[in-house]
Amino acid sequence: MRRISNIIVILSIVLPMLASCRAISRFLNNDDIVAEVDGVMLFKSDLDAVIPEGIPAEDSTRLAVQYINTWASDLVFQKIAEQQLSKAEKDVTKELEDYRKSLLKYRYEQLYINERLDTAVSDDLVDQYYQSHSAKFVLARPVMKARFLSIHGDSPRLGLIKKRMSSSDVEDLVEADSLAYSSALKFTTWNDEWIDIAVLSNEFGVDYQTLLEQLRGSWIELKDTTGLVRIAYISEMERKGELAPVEYSAPGIKDMIVSARKQALVTDLEQDLLNDARENGKFKIYR
Repeated sequence: MRRISNIIVILSIVLPMLASCRAISRFLNNDDIVAEVDGVMLFKSDLDAVIPEGIPAEDSTRLAVQYINTWASDLVFQKIAEQQLSKAEKDVTKELEDYRKSLLKYRYEQLYINERLDTAVSDDLVDQYYQSHSAKFVLARPVMKARFLSIHGDSPRLGLIKKRMSSSDVEDLVEADSLAYSSALKFTTWNDEWIDIAVLSNEFGVDYQTLLEQLRGSWIELKDTTGLVRIAYISEMERKGELAPVEYSAPGIKDMIVSARKQALVTDLEQDLLNDARENGKFKIYR
């Protein structure tokens, strides 16, 4: 117990000093010992290796304090564990070997997959998957195609911008973009992609259910106390409980198909390795 007490005494002296940003700043300007726990030294060069270059001095000091305290805490636990655990409890040979085997297996699987994986997924394959697994694509939240505008409510161009942004004509949308660029704080269009309603609600700074309550026809309009108006025009929408558009689901479908291919490669690899081992007499089962 005396050794544990020694560690605690050292920490009671070192850690309060380390918590002082002034002390840390002084250490960072010298190539000295920064901290010590029971004879184990932490040097400035150790900190240099983990603190990014070019950051403000205040941030550098804060990161140094965090690192030193974590370093000291880890050492304390290690020292006390070494003293208190039995020889059998401290023997981690098997765990280390199991981890090594698992890591080697994982790395070889990744090498094997990277050399053989076909990541190309055709639109036809996406459509087939979508049709065969439609229950997976029922929407938990609405998705939509929309245009969003943030502008001062007294802008003389507001009416014209709203008129143009609700048009389906490409030239009108280009004009809306041009007008908004010079008059609005923000103008964003999702004409050709489906977005989760959460994306739009973030623009308004409200939750999506509140946003839906403000939907009037194809329009959502909210004005804040500063006179700023946020407006959205919804050109298309699929509601909660409906099937997500295949275009919206396509990226996820492609990921699932590629993931299934990865798993198939791993399964085939394991089986091939076992078969080869049997054929070469390296794998035997004794009955």
